[in-house]
Amino acid sequence: MQPPPDATSPRVRSASAGGPAHAPTPGPALRATLSREQAERTAALLRVVSDPTRLQLLSLIHHTASGEARVADLTQALGLRQPTVTYHLNVLSEAGVVARDPRGREVWCSIVPDRIGEIADLLR
Repeated sequence: MQPPPDATSPRVRSASAGGPAHAPTPGPALRATLSREQAERTAALLRVVSDPTRLQLLSLIHHTASGEARVADLTQALGLRQPTVTYHLNVLSEAGVVARDPRGREVWCSIVPDRIGEIADLLR
């Protein structure tokens, strides 16, 4: 790591100090491509999916033939306790990433199509 330039550095020396004057080259105009609202929404989504267990859950659900999975199957696949898996599914559900569909004594989960698109867009 280099120390910051000082007044004797050739890059900082002004024309009056005997060196050539180097005016900074103006860069291209910067334009925000993401509004503040979009940035906040994206950050919230990233916080939700940034947990390794939640990423595994999403991957398991996404790669099923039907696009949905039972909580019991997810629990078994991850080797975690059911309350742990349910907690993470609740976080994903509250964020609108996963839909829960109770069917009798079983709960089936699927990824909300619009949200999977948002997640995929973040990875591109």
